[in-house]
Amino acid sequence: MYKIKDKNACRLHRHMRQKGHIVGSASCPRISVYRSNKAIYAQLIDDNKHITLCEANSLKLGLKGATVEVATAVGTDLGKKAKALNLTKAVFDRSGYIYHGRVQAIADAVRAQGIEF
Repeated sequence: MYKIKDKNACRLHRHMRQKGHIVGSASCPRISVYRSNKAIYAQLIDDNKHITLCEANSLKLGLKGATVEVATAVGTDLGKKAKALNLTKAVFDRSGYIYHGRVQAIADAVRAQGIEF
């Protein structure tokens, strides 16, 4: 018989496989992205101290839906918060998602604020 694949389980497997290679520090934090059907979240993480430096999500911005435009607004907000913390570099953790659509929109918006990956 055919086996039904669980998309989220496959995503989590990809995320765990790449998690050992992507590490953030205080000077170069990790940008972690999570997307759901209703919202999109992004945060800057210092993996050495195990703390979140700043975060942005569509719910706190008061945006409804999970579209590319909403993701762009979240990325812009995260980029502004990173600039306020005097950060210029970061590593991008797509969390197992394909680098396309909303995930790419967040990355492009953060880059537009002057953060290098």
